[in-house]
Amino acid sequence: MRENSRVEQAVGFLLDLVEAEPAEKVRARTGLPGPEDPAATRRRLARAWTWARRMPSSVALWILENDDPGLNGMVWHHIATDAGLRRAVARGVPFGAGRTDPLPVDRVLREQEPEIPDSYVRHGLVGALRAVTSMGQGRAAASMVLTADDWWTVAEADLDRPLPGYARWALAVRPDCPPLVREGFGSHAKFTHRLRQAGVIDSPAEYATAHGPAVDVLEILALGHALFPTRVHEARDALRPLVRDHLGEREEAWAVLAQLMETFHGRTPELVMTAGAIA
Repeated sequence: MRENSRVEQAVGFLLDLVEAEPAEKVRARTGLPGPEDPAATRRRLARAWTWARRMPSSVALWILENDDPGLNGMVWHHIATDAGLRRAVARGVPFGAGRTDPLPVDRVLREQEPEIPDSYVRHGLVGALRAVTSMGQGRAAASMVLTADDWWTVAEADLDRPLPGYARWALAVRPDCPPLVREGFGSHAKFTHRLRQAGVIDSPAEYATAHGPAVDVLEILALGHALFPTRVHEARDALRPLVRDHLGEREEAWAVLAQLMETFHGRTPELVMTAGAIA
């Protein structure tokens, strides 16, 4: 079976949110194909760079939560600028809830672990963070925070005496920073803007409804069953009422949606409502 185009994937993800019988009628009317064959999905994943450029850092974290060495190797290239995630992957640190045993790691990845900062060697974890005076130093020191225990050690140190601003910033923009720890680092508008720029997203539901362009978001969500199967339902649940209210069984609305998808620059809710209104 051929691979679906990115528009077909994006529309298909939304079409799967309505009942099966109406969905088949829409496919017959619009010419949209059915769900992609698993073999085609695997081929698409093997060429991950075609969509990974558009993937926020939190999506990479959701993939790492599978604790799948094969997927970790694929994500490795996307997290090239995140020394902390790279170090964790290279050391086999698990990200899935409840798992403590280290993961098997490809030798090539182990050999590419980022260099350990001198400040960490000299001062330890908290000492290296307290010595930070620039964003570069902050990112380097923050890259040594790897486990849940490390994060709580950092949080307690910050409560005892606030860490330098650059250190707090570098820790906060790590997608694997626990939400409770991140809350202690700041909540003002500028801080929130930095998190958004860094690709830090609270949940797949937020990604589905508050990020765009819609085709980029939906293309990744359409691969959610393979990339982050335990989390993709959150995106589906967030979009399902909107899709059923504005598109439902209206074949004309789905045809308009398919026509708009590639060139629409807004978010998915805006796209769905626009297509429904035009139809």
